[in-house]
Amino acid sequence: MTGFYNSILEGLQAMSLVEVIGVITGIAGVWLAAKQNVWTWPISVVSVTAYVFIFYDARLYADMGLNAFYIITSFYGWYEWLYGGKGHTERKVTKVGQKELWVLIALVVAFTGGLGYFLDNYTDADLSYTDSATTAVSLMAYWLMAKKRLENWLVWLAVDVVYVGVYTYKELYLTAFLYFIFLILATIGYLDWKRDMEKETVARVTK
Repeated sequence: MTGFYNSILEGLQAMSLVEVIGVITGIAGVWLAAKQNVWTWPISVVSVTAYVFIFYDARLYADMGLNAFYIITSFYGWYEWLYGGKGHTERKVTKVGQKELWVLIALVVAFTGGLGYFLDNYTDADLSYTDSATTAVSLMAYWLMAKKRLENWLVWLAVDVVYVGVYTYKELYLTAFLYFIFLILATIGYLDWKRDMEKETVARVTK
């Protein structure tokens, strides 16, 4: 047990400024998302940019590519939240449709198999299939968040549990702690979004 705590201490001492920035802006971005604050998107751009460099150094190439993709999709999410509703108004919280859900699940399975095979056979990537699976599920969650689907928080909860284990294994202790915080924020986000959606439903019915 002492060796474990010493390893954590050594890891924290070795943390780069880039990882600290990524963690701080990451927490801020998810907290803002839970509160449906549109500033979540520009703040998140800073965080995911930092993690492109962090994951490259850790040889988690799928996660590196994921965060590079996040940079682009964050601008899409930003636009959707502001103008994705009816009549180009602010998008409201809704539930994911059954057809949309099954299409996303199929894409996750195909993406995991394809990317996992490529990374395992043609790169020096570590945890190829685990990395690919978490990347695919995270893309699903990110899409659902951009569309303000309530279930995005449940998907984040599932994938963040795995991320905590992966980043602890890779000795990215501060990042593992970040994803533990994400678990708490995802729970808050789900409850807040559900409450807001129920209020919107009541308001429409009583009009």
